[in-house]
Amino acid sequence: MKAALIGLGNILLRDEGIGVHVVNAVKERYDCSEEVDILDGGTMGLDLLPHFEGREKILLVDAVDFGKEPGYVGVLEDDDIPSALSTKFSVHHIGLSDIIFVLKLMGKSPGKMCLIGIQPESMEVGLEMTDAVGGKLDFLVDMCRNKFQEWNISCV
Repeated sequence: MKAALIGLGNILLRDEGIGVHVVNAVKERYDCSEEVDILDGGTMGLDLLPHFEGREKILLVDAVDFGKEPGYVGVLEDDDIPSALSTKFSVHHIGLSDIIFVLKLMGKSPGKMCLIGIQPESMEVGLEMTDAVGGKLDFLVDMCRNKFQEWNISCV
């Protein structure tokens, strides 16, 4: 497959699960081209590496701390997406920036990457997203579809 939509996050931590909710909504609402793999990346960490390798385009959705008000939506593309190897207590704390760092180190970065992020309000234990984040679900789904159209990937 040439492209992937990967939703990141933990649905047990309220707004942290937005990426997973978005990819599930895209799967339910749209029939996307066979060239795109839609994946609930959850909290897979480095286990996501094979899903990045060999792809031309990767679209990611996640809760991101932009330092803005809850519900703020930001888009980072390619080299604007942070890549750094961070010191963590365990492999369970591996984040997106670690994955991108490893991909660059291995020379296996996708041709294009886009991260659609939303500023969380709460990452406390709970299944329901806050209104500030949950209320933007449809907007984020539309942003994914629009990015696919920009990349000439069918999603109807």
